[in-house]
Amino acid sequence: MEYIVIIIAAVFVNNIVLAQFLGICPFLGVSSKVSTAAGMSGAVLFVMTLATIVTYLVFTYILVPLNIQFLQTITYILVIAWLVQMVEIMLKKVSPPLYQALGIFLPLITTNCAVLGVAILTIQKDFTLLQGVVYAVANALGFALALIIFSGIREHLDLMGVPKGMKGIPIALVTAGILALAFMGFAGLVKS
Repeated sequence: MEYIVIIIAAVFVNNIVLAQFLGICPFLGVSSKVSTAAGMSGAVLFVMTLATIVTYLVFTYILVPLNIQFLQTITYILVIAWLVQMVEIMLKKVSPPLYQALGIFLPLITTNCAVLGVAILTIQKDFTLLQGVVYAVANALGFALALIIFSGIREHLDLMGVPKGMKGIPIALVTAGILALAFMGFAGLVKS
């Protein structure tokens, strides 16, 4: 039951993008096509999960025993940067079209505060390694859900008669706000 609460809270109630407002840059930048959004979601899922595992182990078995917890943030950023480089190399080999579609936003996962935020929150919430992994996967799924829904809406809006002054980023921001309000309706379901 504890893991189900973590999953529901991370995906719906405290959605990393729509409730905690972390990871807005890729959310807005990669959300013009559903296919690109799905590719970014997969990359974020991979990086967020592995980053949480590695940073948890580094914190628990290196930083705490050496009493250098103050290096947590810089250490986490280095781990995330390394993982993103690994994803970038793999995508370049396995799926060049997706690599091209993600463009500059793939290296930006390194600075995606959602990935860093989940790694830090795992420690702050005193999760075990398994709870941290579930939390990371659930947050990545919440990120994917928000990104794919938003990109689907944006694709649909491109086909609609949006007033000239609202085309592009203005209508995207209004849509993101409405989507965030919709997700905030879940706040009464689970206390996290």
